[in-house]
Amino acid sequence: MNEKIYKTMASSGAGSLALGIVVLATGLVTGILMIVNGARLLRRKSEILI
Repeated sequence: MNEKIYKTMASSGAGSLALGIVVLATGLVTGILMIVNGARLLRRKSEILI
């Protein structure tokens, strides 16, 4: 019984760790893209305004 619980906890922990890494990477990429796009908008602000 304890071995079954241990295996379930191990697989759940590994899955949570993998999901956390994916979410972290996605968040970093999204944040970088938002910063780059914001900088482009600020740089071209004078061209956009009339």
